[in-house]
Amino acid sequence: MILAAGRGERLRPLTDSMPKPLVEVAGKPLVVRQIEALARAGHRDVAINASWLAQKLVDALGDGHAFGVRLHWSIEPEPLETAGGIATARPLLADGPVLIVSGDIWTTYDYASLDRHRPGISMARGRAAHLVMVANPPYHPQGDFSLAAAPAPDGAGLQVMPRQTGHLPDGHANLTYGNIGLYDAALFDDLPRGARFALAPLLLDWIDRGWVTGEYHSGPWANVGTPDDLAELETALAKRA
Repeated sequence: MILAAGRGERLRPLTDSMPKPLVEVAGKPLVVRQIEALARAGHRDVAINASWLAQKLVDALGDGHAFGVRLHWSIEPEPLETAGGIATARPLLADGPVLIVSGDIWTTYDYASLDRHRPGISMARGRAAHLVMVANPPYHPQGDFSLAAAPAPDGAGLQVMPRQTGHLPDGHANLTYGNIGLYDAALFDDLPRGARFALAPLLLDWIDRGWVTGEYHSGPWANVGTPDDLAELETALAKRA
């Protein structure tokens, strides 16, 4: 699933007449880059939510055939935030592990590398999510969660814990959630459809239960939230060309 319902307030006035996922970086919309990355990783069915100027997004992407995927749309009359959007789109998602990514990030991370974690993702067996973490960007120096040095009990991934304060134990690091996660779809089965609520409080609850593992992606990653972010990514991609 691609999360693409945000208003893009910090990118205004660019997003006054364009849905944020259609903002172009180096000549290609952010969301198209995500769809292509998912297709390269073998994903053929992709759910995508939309709200602000949703019809423009639907018109631009259609059914996904041009990108080698089938797009399944979840239209939100008003943005439902991350967890609300996922819960509302739950009927479009397969059972079992589901890859969920934001439509406003760019990364070299290979989504196919998450396939090795799929067999272990099961809420019933006590491991319900696996998160890709990145270095803390300048606008978020405190990070989101702590990643342990020791592997999780099942040996797959590192245990994710609440953000640590003060002295960090050896090998632990406070990192930022890279908006790339593999989730057991059952996590969203009993959440209300059409309601607005955030993902962070749910993640903290699941982390407290010991259900969440993670990994650190040290390669390129960017969250395009402001005009400066957009300009920096444009420059970075030009250097890679």
